[in-house]
Amino acid sequence: MATTAPSFARLALLLVTAFAPATAARADNGPTDSLLKQGRVDEAAAALRQTLSAEPHDGRAHQLLCRVYYAQDMADAAVDECERAVKDDPSSSDSQMWLGRAYGLKASQINMLSAFSVARKVHLAFERAVQLNPSNVQAMSDLGQFYVAAPGVVGGGVEKAEALVPQLMALSPQKAHRILALIAKKKNDMTTAEAEFKNAIAISKSADAWVDLGQFYQQQGESDKAAAALESSLRANRTRTSALVDVASILTDAHRRPDLAEKALREYLASPAKTDDAPAFKAHLQLGDILKKRGDLSGAQQEYAAALALASNFAPARKAAGRS
Repeated sequence: MATTAPSFARLALLLVTAFAPATAARADNGPTDSLLKQGRVDEAAAALRQTLSAEPHDGRAHQLLCRVYYAQDMADAAVDECERAVKDDPSSSDSQMWLGRAYGLKASQINMLSAFSVARKVHLAFERAVQLNPSNVQAMSDLGQFYVAAPGVVGGGVEKAEALVPQLMALSPQKAHRILALIAKKKNDMTTAEAEFKNAIAISKSADAWVDLGQFYQQQGESDKAAAALESSLRANRTRTSALVDVASILTDAHRRPDLAEKALREYLASPAKTDDAPAFKAHLQLGDILKKRGDLSGAQQEYAAALALASNFAPARKAAGRS
């Protein structure tokens, strides 16, 4: 069964954003990794450059530097560093996964014809990541989401996603049901999609799964159901993970409950469970925008300054703070 090719705008958006919501916590692999997870990308970059000046072929350092640039939406620099990481450590499944993500970011920032060429590289990188480590749940989830989002001409296809589900189900039922929900949504079967998002919640009872359901409801125009699901996510999020930022983003985009979005962002910024899946400097920027819209200009500027203290070259924060 052939799939309908999505518009370029939809494909590009999915390539860069689809991989974030279901990410799992990663082990801390040293002080630089810790800096990155805390959103302190200026410090992380400086430390990594020092490491690479002494050992230019340190694949792990190149991967981390790739993630530093990826967090700041700097696609070309991220691609360059992840390509170096893969070259220096070709057996690393995680580096291949991050290379796929970096290509996805690049595809979202360039013209249509070039983006489809880059999208083929996304497909190949994710497939290689899974080949290198068939137990890499996140790489498999990323690959499944790519299959659903992308047309066959760049390696996508619903049938490929369906074939991947049993392998993913054995490793992470929550993520497998999430892929099944995305498949059903792609087929315009919203009843099954809703049921699969709820299956993911029933299995995991996780904040991320509630976010997925809330986002689904919001996209279907069911704002009250979306708000209820997002409130359930907040209640389920006992460790205050990056799902808090997802909740805030959905509420902000829907122009609903700015008080709840602000609360979620403040809790995340105070949390020890921060990660580069939701960079702290972006959370500060988002919080600043909420405060600015409310008329708290002083509070907004404090948040913009906090963002720049972590990521001095992050263009949106510089613009918000009036420094560019």
